[in-house]
Amino acid sequence: METTSRAGAWSASSSTVGGVAAVARRTVAEYLRAPFPWYGLDEAFTGPRWLMQVGATADGTVRHGATGHGEEPSIRPDPAVDTDRFAVVITVATSPERRSGDGGHLEATTTSSAAWLAGSGLLSSTWPPQLDHALRDDWLNQQTEIAFELADDLEGPAWSSLALPVDGVPTPFHYRESEFGWVLAGATDSQVYLGAYGRGMSAYGLGFSVIEDIRAYDE
Repeated sequence: METTSRAGAWSASSSTVGGVAAVARRTVAEYLRAPFPWYGLDEAFTGPRWLMQVGATADGTVRHGATGHGEEPSIRPDPAVDTDRFAVVITVATSPERRSGDGGHLEATTTSSAAWLAGSGLLSSTWPPQLDHALRDDWLNQQTEIAFELADDLEGPAWSSLALPVDGVPTPFHYRESEFGWVLAGATDSQVYLGAYGRGMSAYGLGFSVIEDIRAYDE
């Protein structure tokens, strides 16, 4: 893929995606360093909001990050109960292909970048109950490869079209469902790409808006 990398899935621990290292969770100072606006669910959502991760290059430039809404997902949900109800919004800065501060190569970001981060993010909060610890890494590697390929083919049959409000304006998104939840990705007028994933909350009723003060998610 020209826009993303096959690096490890987005998880609650540190990881690398697209040449970008994800730092520790709930560090609001890292969010405040971003040169782009953060997005979350709009005011129609009245549930809990929480910080997750940001991704920064080796020179400290923040490139993307995620905000959580609802109940923090259990990594191994019980399908018989299935009480998880959450949506995660991923903001990805628009960036051309360029060199990083440490001499590395950073690929351009596109809607596929947001789709990849959302797809791998959903996997990081999923653990099929029939798998034990020894098998989960193999399963995660396999599913991550599938998520990568799907993100690289947004016009393919796995995706459908969905229009959702972004800052009050109907905006087209690429959308797909799986047995583990849903994933969507699209572009905004604020020079960022949006990705999202969730479970237990219908994507069809969501709206997105700029977060006026990201510190509200750290309360």
